[in-house]
Amino acid sequence: MAVIKSFKTKEEIEIPDGSPINSACKKLGVPFGCETGICGTCMINIVEGENNLSELTNEEKALKRDSKHRLACQCKINSGEITINF
Repeated sequence: MAVIKSFKTKEEIEIPDGSPINSACKKLGVPFGCETGICGTCMINIVEGENNLSELTNEEKALKRDSKHRLACQCKINSGEITINF
């Protein structure tokens, strides 16, 4: 199981390896808009564990995101842990 942690609240949510992180991020309080990678509402900062996430999507690249600044609606966690801030 993979783990998503909130830098602010220290809350942790376990999800299966290879899963999208959007549901866990919603539970941690990340705001969402379109959920398709167009609006940028769900921008998160990866405090730790960026190597545990999927590659940047074209939508993230179009919004000038990088491995430390992602869109929660576009990421999947391969395995391990990540810590997010928003």
